[in-house]
Amino acid sequence: QYSLVRDVVSALRRHRMHEQQFLHPPLLVLGNLGSAQIHLKLLAGMFQGMLPALNVHRVNLNSIRRCLLISYNAESQLLELRHYSVKVVPVGLSRGLRKLLQEKFPNLGRLQDISELL
Repeated sequence: QYSLVRDVVSALRRHRMHEQQFLHPPLLVLGNLGSAQIHLKLLAGMFQGMLPALNVHRVNLNSIRRCLLISYNAESQLLELRHYSVKVVPVGLSRGLRKLLQEKFPNLGRLQDISELL
């Protein structure tokens, strides 16, 4: 079973799809493919070979825009592939400062000074 991109986008309220998220490879997450069975090791190696390896100590978090989750169900012997769009947002900041960091410029017409925003 599969879904077309246009069907997924039309079902979402706010879709985020732009060309910049496809400039970098996705983060690959393998679930339940670490067992001792040889065909599962072959599947894991195949998917790891399709995407470049990421160094977790040197990777820039802003370059990770997508996540590819591949999980194996042992009972049904099926692979489930999910492709997610990832967005990095600042946490623990005031709303005004968060909007500035996300390059969404707030309305400053009602403020006397920039310190009121922060």
